[in-house]
Formats: sequence, structure tokens, C-alpha cells
Amino acid sequence: MKRILVTGAAGFIGAHLTQRLTDKGIEVVGLDNINDYYDPRLKKDRMKALAEGPLFNHEAVELADRKAVETLFNRYEFDAVVNLAAQAGVRYSLENPHSYVDTNLVGFVNILEGCRHTGVKHLVYASSSSVYGANTNMPFSVHDNVDHPVSLYAASKKANELMAHTYSHLFGLPTTGLRFFTVYGPWGRPDMALFLFTRAILAGEPINVFNNGNMERDFTYINDIVEGVLRVIFKVPEGNSSWNSDAPDPATSYCPYRVYNIGNNDKQRLLHYIEVLEECLGKKAIKNMMPMQPGDVPATYANVDDLVADLDYKPNTSLEYGISRFVEWYRDYYQQ
Repeated sequence: MKRILVTGAAGFIGAHLTQRLTDKGIEVVGLDNINDYYDPRLKKDRMKALAEGPLFNHEAVELADRKAVETLFNRYEFDAVVNLAAQAGVRYSLENPHSYVDTNLVGFVNILEGCRHTGVKHLVYASSSSVYGANTNMPFSVHDNVDHPVSLYAASKKANELMAHTYSHLFGLPTTGLRFFTVYGPWGRPDMALFLFTRAILAGEPINVFNNGNMERDFTYINDIVEGVLRVIFKVPEGNSSWNSDAPDPATSYCPYRVYNIGNNDKQRLLHYIEVLEECLGKKAIKNMMPMQPGDVPATYANVDDLVADLDYKPNTSLEYGISRFVEWYRDYYQQ
């Protein structure tokens, strides 16, 4: 793996992953259109350190632009592709559904086509814990059926998994989907709870606590996510010889296709998450208790047995450590 394409390289996970890859001496081509879904300045600042190194090249390509993506794949020779570019966010999918189709569906098939026609050895792509939708059997297992999404965002991620399997079947393209569970940490996304809560608490403003605080999430620290992605990149999937078409396993296949959860395997109540943040900030939150929002689920909880078995890896960063590191970064970045 000498050259890897990382889409969404200016994003939260993409920037952290790109830094790790270049630190390992791997050339990274980072695709990112630096859109304004949230403050572009944050994205540009994430990329500053990357741009200073000789192993990083930024390509400001729109993922939904078929010709531009085709040209990109023909210009470079990628050993692997990590697709992290996506229109993210469950609640935003109620407001702007077309953006999810453009990036998460049209953009993803452009990536698949690029991989197919240029001999990419492994496509790794971001799925989401959101695909579990209406499932309530916990911890969520990759071997469970996930055919009942409750948001368009979740449906688009499930569609990615289906599209990837089709290309693994038809063209022998090795693909691995990663279902991330509530990622947080330094350089995080401003539309996510930790960022929103920190900004509001420091400003003395109330925070919106959905489902009256009875939400549970498998909060996963960014470094743990990146370590999992790194290990997956270098483990190219093969067909599962014991796969049974009479009782099909959703996580594997007869073709080179795989799906993993990457989560902390430790669900925490949202109110506890807030308590840890309050401790790190030295300031209490003003809580505005709210009902469950459309598209949300009450709980997420990752079964990571396959990650442990196949990659000898299990995320284990505590909330106390992870949130404290985020607060340190936030205070330094915003000088607060």
C-alpha cells in the first residue's frame, strides 16, 4: 500500500487518518471539496499540517462529479481507497434529502467505478451505526439483519453496503464497510453533541438534551476509530468459504466482502456524558429537556467480537480521557 486515496480528507476522521498514514510513510491523495455543511475554516485548519508534508496531495473534487472522479482515478494509481466523504447527520437528512443522494449514493457509485476500472486492491468505506435503525437486540451485531432504517442517512449507508457487495460479487473488488459508533475527540464536527454542548456551556447557554436525557450511545474516541481503520486497510477480505446461501450471513459473503462494527463496546447514558463534560469544563450545563427527534434511535451499542477475532483489536478509551482531550483542544483552538 504505497498510495491511498482518502475521500473526505478534510473531515474529522479523514484528517486524523491521513495524518497517521503519512506518518507511516504512505502517500495520501486527499479528496475534499471543503463544502459549507459546517465551518470550512475548521476543515482548512485540519488540512494545514497535512499540506506541509511531502506525502499529501489535496484534490478539490466533488464526489458526485462523475468525470472529475474518473479523471482522478486515471491520474493516480491507488493501491487502496478509503471512502469517508459523505453527507453526514441524521437530523439534516430531514431538511435536505437530495444532498444525501448526491454524495452518499451518486458519489459512492463513482468511487466504486473508479476502483473497478483501475485495479484498486481494497475499498474501505464508512458505514454507520445508524444502519441498525429499528433494531433493539443489543449489542448490535454485524450478523443481524439491518433492513429497517429510520432515517435517509441510515438508508444511504445501508445502500452503500449493498452496492459494495454487488461490486465484490460482479468484479471481485475487495470491499470492507465500517460501521462507526458516535465518534468524538479533538477536531470533531461542530454539528455533533460534544461540540455543541461545549460551546453552549462555556457561553452560559442551555443545551438541548433529547429524549429527556434517556439516550444511550456507544461513544468511540477518534484515535480508536483511526486505529481500527488502519488495521482494516491492510486486511484485504477474502470470500467466506463457510457462507451459507440458505442462511446468509449479512457480515460476510462468498465474495471478498466484509462489514465490521468499530465502537467502544460500552454504551453510556447521555446524562453521564454531560456530567463528564461538566467536570472537564468546571462548569454546569443548563439543560433544556427535549423529546426524541425524528430519525433518532434511543440507544446504540456495538458488538465488536469480529473486530477482535479478525484484527486483534478492541477500542477501549474511557469517556473521561477522551472528553478531557477534546476540551483541551477546544480551549486551545478557540482560545477559551
